[in-house]
Amino acid sequence: MTTLDSGQNAYVPKPNARFMLSHPAHLIAQGFGSGLSPIVPGTVGTLLSWLTFNVLTSRWPGVFTPLAWSIIIIAGFLIGVWACRKTSVDLGMEDHGSLVWDEIIAFWIVMVFVMPASFKTQLWAFFWFRLIDMTKPMPIRQVEKRLKGGFGVMADDILAAFYTLLLFAIWENL
Repeated sequence: MTTLDSGQNAYVPKPNARFMLSHPAHLIAQGFGSGLSPIVPGTVGTLLSWLTFNVLTSRWPGVFTPLAWSIIIIAGFLIGVWACRKTSVDLGMEDHGSLVWDEIIAFWIVMVFVMPASFKTQLWAFFWFRLIDMTKPMPIRQVEKRLKGGFGVMADDILAAFYTLLLFAIWENL
């Protein structure tokens, strides 16, 4: 039993495979299971993002072009707003740790802009994105606190992707 801010008691479903598979929104929001990791689910979701980007782009380079990825990312963002809102409501908790679709979409954005890149550069992109996403520098934390619902869940990670890309732009020009 979890106590909500209003002081009312409510049962919050434990995010497990059964919960995830109970609705398509849960499956998406929880990153097809990556968000169910008992440790650092956001990092596991980002690893899934990195892996899927590389596998799909290297396997079908004529299909998974930067333009195609841009369309996938926009559609994924819109779907993510719905999926994260629905899953948050069903869990009874805003932006539960198991919601990792936001990390997946945001890291795909980073990958579109840093690729083609060496493994080392991709690793740095992963590291900086995760650090920025976890520490939430200004104004990311304020955006996270102000924006609610699925859009709020998605927005702070998009800002973390922007910060990561800004860092890379500065790094490239040093």
